[in-house]
Amino acid sequence: MIRRSLGAVLLALSWVGSAVAAGPDCSRPFTLALHDHGLLYSVETDSGIDKDFADELARRSGCQIKVSLMSRQRIWKLIESGALDFSLSGIADAERDQYASFAWYFSNKYYLLVRKDSGIRQLADFEHNDEFQLGVIRSFRYSDSANHLVDTLAAENRVSQAGGLDPLYQALIAKRIQGMIIEPFDYPAIDDKKIRDVTTIVEFNDPAVPHGLIMSKRALSPAERDKWRALVNQMRADGTVRRIFSKYFNPDLVESMVDFQSPP
Repeated sequence: MIRRSLGAVLLALSWVGSAVAAGPDCSRPFTLALHDHGLLYSVETDSGIDKDFADELARRSGCQIKVSLMSRQRIWKLIESGALDFSLSGIADAERDQYASFAWYFSNKYYLLVRKDSGIRQLADFEHNDEFQLGVIRSFRYSDSANHLVDTLAAENRVSQAGGLDPLYQALIAKRIQGMIIEPFDYPAIDDKKIRDVTTIVEFNDPAVPHGLIMSKRALSPAERDKWRALVNQMRADGTVRRIFSKYFNPDLVESMVDFQSPP
């Protein structure tokens, strides 16, 4: 009986050891940066989807994760250099794929918020409006059609850049810009009467774009990145991601954002 009990204990310990071995290496503290962006993270309330996600990531991994606040532009530079391990809600492109890996946890579409007096009702209207000035956040990329619009207008010096959403809303109300690109995390702000009364939404009709945990290739080995990706996949599979998003969005929107096919 004692021998059998001892065998069961040793077997249980071997399972624990395997589980620990399969998890991320927590031998050093990690760094993760949030950016101030609507429902993803609000400095004013110190809350948001990405903060909840970061807290859960730390809890599940058992690792120490030092969370800070940075501009998106600085985040990408530090991810590239390896001075920052992680950030959240990032999207990939050919340049970023050179220095970052991703673990996808939601997907969303982008829209164009334009002033009603701009004369823009559809994307084709840009061809007939040389006065349109677009506002964007530095270092942000979007869906294909949105990126094409940004790049086209930037080549014509018709893009104004800001560090966050609030300066863009102010510029929109003051008519310094005639439009800006938005996503579901920005919905509460555009419900503000001052913005709602003077704007309308134009759709890009692009497919939803996957967003994920950003992992620095310089800071993390391929094997370690796979371990963090596995944690994110677990959070999707067991409904944790859905529960986090359900705190901030209605069920239909949650469904469209968290149920998606991950890219390879």
